[in-house]
Amino acid sequence: MKLSKVFKDGLFKDNPIFVQLVGMCSTLAVTTSVKNGLAMGIAVTVVLMGSNLVISLIRNIIPDKIRIPSFIVVIATFVTIIDMFMKAYSRELYSALGIFIPLIVVNCIIFARAEAFASKNGIVPSLVDGLGMGLGYTMALTILAAVRELFGAGTILGYQIMPEAYQPASIAIMPPGAFIILGILIGIFNKIRMTNEEKKKDEMEGKKTAVEA
Repeated sequence: MKLSKVFKDGLFKDNPIFVQLVGMCSTLAVTTSVKNGLAMGIAVTVVLMGSNLVISLIRNIIPDKIRIPSFIVVIATFVTIIDMFMKAYSRELYSALGIFIPLIVVNCIIFARAEAFASKNGIVPSLVDGLGMGLGYTMALTILAAVRELFGAGTILGYQIMPEAYQPASIAIMPPGAFIILGILIGIFNKIRMTNEEKKKDEMEGKKTAVEA
């Protein structure tokens, strides 16, 4: 198993938001600003890596009948740690993200990686998978949040980007705008991804033909 492929798959080929379309609830809710989107992405990445690590370690000693409850307990432990840490050291972010921090427990991305990857692979690949998927999720949230904040408030990370005469499109930071912008970004991302895959396929076929000749 090539670790570089595992990492890249999380970022691009199997991106949780743009390709798998999972974790949509928090994605649409917290991306009204880059700061919130980035914070949620980092929190999910930490939980992904931590839960993947522990589940990979104990995968051979968990009875099959309690596999799913065990995964939930592990995930919930890391979510609780993140929740308490954020509450202690960043009250502003904690208030902004609100209920969506505890709801990381039921985020489809985390449970899916625990079931599909960490429970079947070793420690290092599981950590790399968690990192790749987490950064892919963070990247998607940050891009979506940047577009929404830019058009909805004229700022990025609170800094004024648009001219003073710019009239913010408030729909961009409202739920309908979130759906529209996310749909556009999904289309762009997948078009680029498919084009790159076709190019690689053509290159491989070209090399194969050259060798056969």
